[in-house]
Amino acid sequence: MDTADRLIESTRELLWERGYVGTSPKAILQRSGAGQGSMYHHFTGKPDLALAAERRTVDEMRATVDALLSGPGTARERVTAYLRRERDVLRGCPVGRLTMDPDVVASPELRGPVEELFAWLRERLSALVAEGQAAGEFALGLDPADTAAAIAATLQGGYVLARASASAEPFDRAISGILALLGATR
Repeated sequence: MDTADRLIESTRELLWERGYVGTSPKAILQRSGAGQGSMYHHFTGKPDLALAAERRTVDEMRATVDALLSGPGTARERVTAYLRRERDVLRGCPVGRLTMDPDVVASPELRGPVEELFAWLRERLSALVAEGQAAGEFALGLDPADTAAAIAATLQGGYVLARASASAEPFDRAISGILALLGATR
């Protein structure tokens, strides 16, 4: 791994652990083992490096989710596979956690990758709900866009509930609940 990659990977980890505000250039350099000159050789500063780290996280997450949502099985099975995939629930979502950071939310540039991922996810889930409706797996009365938003909100809220209780149980219950709600067919 070259120096730029070490800097990006270290920043990704720190953003997930500490958020943007809590991630200092010093911590990035310590974690990556890179010298200060290296950071400014590859990036214009912390915002530029954080944006590169965010984009990498978003790209990886999108690829993982897309593989599950495009994989084999019925629409319901693919939604279930996405919601039940292995996660470090108590760490939270590496992208969703960025929405709690005031500096990320205040910056259109830093907020951009987060917005893009969640918009893509809602569109993807909406299409899958519509596919499931056409196949008789989901109730016709569901609005696909609203249902997709509810799925995404339940997942992100499940992370919050799990972290608040230091237990994966609230997350698992939230996922079971949304899947039960989706279980109705024609």
